[in-house]
Amino acid sequence: MEHYYSVDPSSLSEEKQIRYELEGQPFRFWTDHGVFSIDRVDHGSDILIHAVRKEEPHLTGKAIDLGCGYGPIGISLAALSPSVQFHLIDVNERAMDLARRNAAENQVSDRILVGTAEDVPTGKADVVITNPPIRAGKAVIYDLFRKSYDWLVPTGRLYVVIRKNQGAPSAVKELTQIFGNCETIARQSGFHVLRCVK
Repeated sequence: MEHYYSVDPSSLSEEKQIRYELEGQPFRFWTDHGVFSIDRVDHGSDILIHAVRKEEPHLTGKAIDLGCGYGPIGISLAALSPSVQFHLIDVNERAMDLARRNAAENQVSDRILVGTAEDVPTGKADVVITNPPIRAGKAVIYDLFRKSYDWLVPTGRLYVVIRKNQGAPSAVKELTQIFGNCETIARQSGFHVLRCVK
């Protein structure tokens, strides 16, 4: 069965472009069948983007958008923080191709690298931001949490958005075990935005 976290989606390609606005800046994103939330930037990602902007309005250094899909989180945050370099990570090849195109479409491709988790060096990221693939299951998601810890520099931050009824309380427990801390920094429409500091 195909999911948005499939490596090579077999669903028929039918690209379209959607619009998104962040703090008055317009964005255009190409989406397609076989990737996550093709009709709009999903509500959880939008809540996460705004929470990160509130906490860190001037992102700098190296950041990771983990499970980037077609790239709305990393691309929009990169556009508003010209001193940050983003590594957009996914397993879905169609999503990664779209993310590369969307980085160019929104004029941030000079500060965006798109690839897989295997491309990320250990201990180099200042920030990891993720709307994790909930349907992939806890084992996959918790492994991503552990990878995030390894990728981060000391004092590096992980931001996660997750619905309360899709595992936010258990995610808090797991993240606290990994990081030694986990704070809920935003709640909206059943979504919780969590922040952990290494």
